[in-house]
Amino acid sequence: MSDNRVFADAFNFYLYSGRQVIQPGNLHPMDTTAITVPFGNGGKRHPVQKYRDVIKYLTAMEDGEMAYLVLGIENQANIHYAMPPRNLLYDALEYTRQVEQTAARRRKVKDTKYSTGEYLSGFGKSDKLIPVITLVIYFGSEKWDAPRSLHEMLAIQNKEILSYVSDYKLNLIIPAELSTKDFQKFQTDLREVMQYIQYSTDREKLSALLEDNSRFSRMEWNAAMLLNECTKSGLKFHKSGGYVDMCKAIKEIREKEYSGGHEAGFKKGCIKSTQNSLTSLMKNMGLSLEQAMDALDIPEEERSLYRKN
Repeated sequence: MSDNRVFADAFNFYLYSGRQVIQPGNLHPMDTTAITVPFGNGGKRHPVQKYRDVIKYLTAMEDGEMAYLVLGIENQANIHYAMPPRNLLYDALEYTRQVEQTAARRRKVKDTKYSTGEYLSGFGKSDKLIPVITLVIYFGSEKWDAPRSLHEMLAIQNKEILSYVSDYKLNLIIPAELSTKDFQKFQTDLREVMQYIQYSTDREKLSALLEDNSRFSRMEWNAAMLLNECTKSGLKFHKSGGYVDMCKAIKEIREKEYSGGHEAGFKKGCIKSTQNSLTSLMKNMGLSLEQAMDALDIPEEERSLYRKN
């Protein structure tokens, strides 16, 4: 996700419904280590340190004016049930860092008149903060059943009380919630990663996806590795010019496990090895026995050996 193209693709999808507003060249990496010293702590100012997954600084023209944003991405392989306060802390630390930087700049400027309030806070009436947007990308096939806002996590749900409690809502991309139209809004291989994750629990859709989408025959290496890791598919790839063939990788499972060709009367060990490959495909990719045998290119005359088992 640190690749500017993929990073921009994710935010263009989420913020602009797929319109190419954020250009990769306008993204600038930032230190993922969030270290700040909270202000207004009575002189006892102990540093707070957290680590973001990916954070970048955006400069872009918006309505004829230069716009600045701080964009962060948090990758989630598993559902996180305390995500709202976690992300709230990340954003709060970034805003605090901006305040501290402003205060440091002000201290360097001599002979400047400040009001008492400006002097104590280190932040002037005319100073502004840069907006921070954190996007959570979930790489699991299950539905997100965790809280999506701070209010959902609170012990009381009295609306009158909650009206005085500031909320914090998550920005989420969840494969299971994406529609066919949504997938088309992605421009990079993030589209295939999201599709594969969603369809990995539906044998018919996954089979059709691999057969009909030619983009799977030429996936970027990093995207293929991410997809493989997230779905635990156990595929082995051969890098060729930075790309891999997903369909070929599936077929090569059999070539490695079986390694005995299609000779009639092969040994029981080969049968067991191929059976293990079939079981792995059926379990991890949701394929039927017939679909798994198709993926491994098992000849029809040998398939009865596996149907019996």
